[in-house]
Amino acid sequence: MEIELPKKSEKENRLTVKFKILNKTVYLPKYQSSGAVGLDLQASENATIYSGQRCLVPTGLAIEIPDGYEGQIRPRSGLAAKHGITVLNSPGTIDPDYRGEIKVCLINHTSGWFDVKVGDRIAQLVICPVAKPEIVQVEELSDTDRGSNGFGSTGK
Repeated sequence: MEIELPKKSEKENRLTVKFKILNKTVYLPKYQSSGAVGLDLQASENATIYSGQRCLVPTGLAIEIPDGYEGQIRPRSGLAAKHGITVLNSPGTIDPDYRGEIKVCLINHTSGWFDVKVGDRIAQLVICPVAKPEIVQVEELSDTDRGSNGFGSTGK
């Protein structure tokens, strides 16, 4: 006889990520549409990013990410396309054991300056599962058709 276990509700299957607000000028991040996978992060301080320069912009948030996951800081396409502003170390990684303030490293790829204002949406946060494999040293790796052919070796 097969025993049927009770089904978990959708809420019980959801991943929980905890945020702490460090600066009252910002709100909890949120998804901007029902299909969005990135949570928009806001600037918690004003900043000016000059041409070719980078700036670490605080978000006023700290996060608790569950083990087995990471937070990825990604550019917002509108900032990049309209203003030439993007995340320098894209994607930036937030480890699950980090509890400090989330900061975003923005860079200005234009010939002018760009002003970031408190509350501006400056980046997206995507929560992703990660694998932590066992690391093994070997003398040889298996052969493939590609081998060690690197940049540009698979076509245009």
